[in-house]
Amino acid sequence: MVHSMTGFGRAEYADADRKITVEIKSVNHRYLDLGVKMPRSITRFEPEIRNVLKDYMERGKVDCYINYTNLKSTGAVVKYDSDVARQYVDHLLNMKEDLGLYEELKPSMIARFPDVFTVDENYDIDDDEYIFIEKVVREAGEKFAEARAKEGANLTKDLLAKVDEIETIVGKIEEFQPQIIENYKAKLHQKVEDLLGNANIDENRLIEEVTIYADRVAIDEEMVRLKSHVKAVRDMLQSGAAIGRKLDFIIQEMNREANTTLSKSDTLSVTDFGIDLKTCIEKVREQVQNLE
Repeated sequence: MVHSMTGFGRAEYADADRKITVEIKSVNHRYLDLGVKMPRSITRFEPEIRNVLKDYMERGKVDCYINYTNLKSTGAVVKYDSDVARQYVDHLLNMKEDLGLYEELKPSMIARFPDVFTVDENYDIDDDEYIFIEKVVREAGEKFAEARAKEGANLTKDLLAKVDEIETIVGKIEEFQPQIIENYKAKLHQKVEDLLGNANIDENRLIEEVTIYADRVAIDEEMVRLKSHVKAVRDMLQSGAAIGRKLDFIIQEMNREANTTLSKSDTLSVTDFGIDLKTCIEKVREQVQNLE
C-alpha cells in the first residue's frame, strides 16, 4: 500500500504508577528525518524508541513527542542550606540598620530567596518501564501508519486519474502525427505549383523533402517512452511500498519527453497537446512529492 508522507498518530496509557502519552506527526522530506523529544528520565531508552519508530516509516520529516509522568515516589529530597540563609539574614539586617527599616524578618521571607531550599530529584526509573513506553509508542506508530495509508490511498486514486489523462493526451498526439505529415506534403505541393505553374513537378524530390521533414518532427520514440513511463507509474502505484523517490525520477523522465515533443512541434495542435501534457505531468509531480 502506498503511504503519504503526512500523517498523525496519538496514543496514551495511564495506571496508578505512570502516565505515558505519545504523539507522532510528519510532513514531506526527501529522506527520513526523525526527531524524538522526551523527558530526561527516559532518554536512555531513545535508541530503542528510534528503532521502534522506524518500523512505521521510511521517509518524511517526523517529530515524535513522548510525555512520561512517574506517579510513584520519585525519591526527591528537599535540602536546606543554612549558610546561604544566614548570609541573606545578615544582609537584610544590615539593610534595616542602614535604611532605618523596622520590618520583622520571618522564615517565610527567607525561604523565598534562591538556593535556601533546593530539591534533588531522582530521575532514574526502572528498566521495566520501557515495556510500557514501547507499547504506547507502537500504538501511536500504528495509528500514524494508518493515517498515512489512508491519505496515500486518496493520493493514489488521484494520481491514477492524472496518469489516465496523460495517456489520453499521448494517444491524441499519436493520432495527429500522420495528419501533420500529410498537411505538410499538401502545403509543399501547393507552394511548388504556385512557383512552377504548369511545369512538371518532380514527385521524387517532393517525397524526399517530405521524408526529411517527417524525420525532423518524428516523435514516435517520445510517445513510446511516455507510454512506457505511464505503465511504470501504474505498476508502482499498485505495488505499494515506499515508491516516492522512484516515481519522482520517472516523472522527470516524462517531463523530458514532453519537452522534446514540444521542441519538435511546428503545428499549433501538437503544441497545444504538448502544453496540456506538460501541465498534467507537473500536477503528477506535485502529488508525487507527498508520497513516502
